[in-house]
Amino acid sequence: MRRFGNRKERGEANMRLLYTGLDAARPYVLSIVRIITALLFLEHGLQKYFHFPSAGPAMRPLLYVQGLIEIIGGVLLCLGIYTRIVAFFLAGDMAVAYFIAHAPRSFYPAVNGGDAAVLYCFIFFYFVFAGGGPLSLDRVLVKRG
Repeated sequence: MRRFGNRKERGEANMRLLYTGLDAARPYVLSIVRIITALLFLEHGLQKYFHFPSAGPAMRPLLYVQGLIEIIGGVLLCLGIYTRIVAFFLAGDMAVAYFIAHAPRSFYPAVNGGDAAVLYCFIFFYFVFAGGGPLSLDRVLVKRG
């Protein structure tokens, strides 16, 4: 009785099966990452304006603008409305925020408290190219031919 290939062949077949399954889930994971990132970003704006879930920083004129960007951008990104355009502006916003608020304190993001701003900047930049995924209103609003 012949076995189903040797151990190496079975291992390779299992890896191909695993990668096929992971590739099938990739677009949905993109949507989940977009939604979670947007909710976390939205939380920063809610702190500034509504002191929810906790009190935010002492408000200065620039932080009022930043809070609006975080609330509006967070909601649009969470729903997946014009994801690429919104993500482009949010990436730029986070780059500017980093260089205005964090970089003057220290060169190192872990020291200057800007590691979240850098991470948001690059995640938003990724969304510019990746889009919103299948769980977004972009699919409804922007008809693809």
